[in-house]
Amino acid sequence: MDDCPFCHIKDSEQDRILYEGEYVYVILSDPRLVEGHTLVIPKRHVERPSEMKEPERKELFDTLFEWQDRIMKLYAKGCDIRQHCRPFLPQDWIKQDHVHFHLQPRFFQDQLWQRCQKFEREMFVLLPDDERDRFMKLYAQ
Repeated sequence: MDDCPFCHIKDSEQDRILYEGEYVYVILSDPRLVEGHTLVIPKRHVERPSEMKEPERKELFDTLFEWQDRIMKLYAKGCDIRQHCRPFLPQDWIKQDHVHFHLQPRFFQDQLWQRCQKFEREMFVLLPDDERDRFMKLYAQ
C-alpha cells in the first residue's frame, strides 16, 4: 500500500526500529500515548489479525509477549497490550488500517490512568441477564 506508513517503515522510520524479525517489526510509537509506547507490526499489510498467516501470527504473538516482558523487566511495573479494529474510522495520523499491537508501559496511577482510566469504574456495569442471553445466542451462531 503506497499510502500506508507501516508498509514503508524501513524506508521512513529506521531510527525508531527496535527489532526486525522475519514477519514483524517492533518500533517506538510516534505519536505515542505514554512514554515508552511501542508497536508490534506485521510487515505484510493486513487490516485484521485474522488475516495473518499462521507463521506471521506466531511470530507476532511471540514477539509481543517477549517485548511485554522486556518492558516490564527494564522499565515499567506493568504493560498493557492493545489492538484496535476500527474500520468505521478514517485513516489519519493516529489511526492506521495496517494492523498493529500497542505495548503501553504502565505504572500505578500513571498519566493514562489520571486522564481517563480512573473513570472506568463508573463505566463498568454488571452484565444484565437479557444482554447475556442475547449475546450467548448471537455468538453461538
